[in-house]
Amino acid sequence: MTDTQSPEERSGLARRAVLAAGGVAVAAVGVGSTFMTDAQASDRSDQEGACYTLASELVEGPYYIDADKLRQDVTEDQEGIPLSLTLKVIDAETCRPLRNAAVDIWHCNASGIYSGYEEMGSGGGGGAPPSGPPPTAAPTGPPPGGGGGHQEPTDDTRYLRGTWHTDRHGQVTFRTVFPGWYRGRCVHIHVKAHVDGEWTDAGYEGGHTCHTGQLFFDEQSVLLSAEVEPYASNTTTRTTLDEDTIYPDNGHEGGLLYLRYDRHHIARGVRAHLTLGVEPDETNDG
Repeated sequence: MTDTQSPEERSGLARRAVLAAGGVAVAAVGVGSTFMTDAQASDRSDQEGACYTLASELVEGPYYIDADKLRQDVTEDQEGIPLSLTLKVIDAETCRPLRNAAVDIWHCNASGIYSGYEEMGSGGGGGAPPSGPPPTAAPTGPPPGGGGGHQEPTDDTRYLRGTWHTDRHGQVTFRTVFPGWYRGRCVHIHVKAHVDGEWTDAGYEGGHTCHTGQLFFDEQSVLLSAEVEPYASNTTTRTTLDEDTIYPDNGHEGGLLYLRYDRHHIARGVRAHLTLGVEPDETNDG
């Protein structure tokens, strides 16, 4: 069939080809078979008049280590799909970026193990099921899934952990790997934001924690990662996003990341980003 449409008609059709789903436009981009949302190409907080609701405050979990490593690249020697994670921290009321805020991230490796807590095994509750008769005494240690109070570190490893400051735009980027999973939890990254402190030669001191949350990955990206080593060797039963008891099921407000990757070659790397709307005068330490 001969194409008789004008450039203007073709442009209009191209625009209408973007499908709106739940208020978020989603488009399949042909180049490199990359899947992305409109917010991956343009952060909504940069649009005039746009603002954010508060990011959901979630449990800190038992494996937090306070500002132990000041760095952006937290990978160390851990194998996995490269992940570039960009977070933007803004005042949810004024939408102004928070400059020089300290942002912590920490997460398990592809096998579900947290640095500093290797003796806990896979998230404190993973690994192979025990053999023999069931125990008669109540179990000790943290519950599976990363709940409960803070646990003291068991070792000196610190991979996949780091703290860095936001720039004048309120942004910070970390280089890490796509997290794995452990029993009772979906794939996630922990995050904290601290304000009103000072950056010294010793690190970040003083101030208070204005946000404690978790960052989540959609099911499609996790299923694709599970086909790639070393994730494919993680035999722990995986909890999906819908099954997770901590994810608040409220989309990006609840920490669901915007992701960009090649669906046919996710092993090449994933880019993730999210804006965190916080109350800088409040304390939310999880």
